[in-house]
Amino acid sequence: MKSTDREIRIKVPEDIFLSASFNETQFATEMRETLAFKLFSQGRLSGGKAAKLAGMSRVQFLLEAGKHNIDWISFDQDELRRELS
Repeated sequence: MKSTDREIRIKVPEDIFLSASFNETQFATEMRETLAFKLFSQGRLSGGKAAKLAGMSRVQFLLEAGKHNIDWISFDQDELRRELS
């Protein structure tokens, strides 16, 4: 199945760019990454889909998720014990 992209336009006050020292490209990248981490942490996107949204490889995304304290292994203690035994 061929994937298509959608463009979403949002209005952002100019002073936000000035205060955060962003240009439009940097802002868009950070917005995509932030949204990807949020949706992944909520279980609304898989790691692969979230990585695609963030513009990263799946491995890179999962490593970055760990740096953001986002759990991406969903074992409870009993499941983990069974897996490790």
